[in-house]
Amino acid sequence: MEKKFKINLDTSVINFIFADDAPEKKEITIDFFDNYLNDYEVFISTIVLDEINRTSSEDKKDKLLKSISRYKLKIYDDINRNISDLAKIYVKRKVVPKNKYEDALHLAFATYYEFDILLSWNFKHLANIKKQESVNIINQGLGYRKMLIMTNPMEVLYEK
Repeated sequence: MEKKFKINLDTSVINFIFADDAPEKKEITIDFFDNYLNDYEVFISTIVLDEINRTSSEDKKDKLLKSISRYKLKIYDDINRNISDLAKIYVKRKVVPKNKYEDALHLAFATYYEFDILLSWNFKHLANIKKQESVNIINQGLGYRKMLIMTNPMEVLYEK
């Protein structure tokens, strides 16, 4: 049996299920969830739940939470001090801006739990080749040996 890639989703991927203002990304995201989700081990963290729970629109919050249930996304719920310390290092080394600390938490979470891929539509702070290089250099310097791939849903489709 072939080992499946282990993917950590950030909040943007779930958000784009409902992105009527970005129809191409919405279509790709729905295609991923409907047709490719089972090809991978896919998880979210409690960071995603925290972000969703801060959504100001109750209707949107409800839709996002129902999507987690609908797609049976597995939730890792252990955010520990190692993860928060690693996130602070990403901020200190300017990989992620201070005001985007939760993005640093997504990176640290994926690193700490040795995910193969962090999947995101956030090209500025997460799904970005330069950020990926910086994160992996920092991680290796800290003893994390697994390289983290930081990409978007389009890059994991059509691998069947």
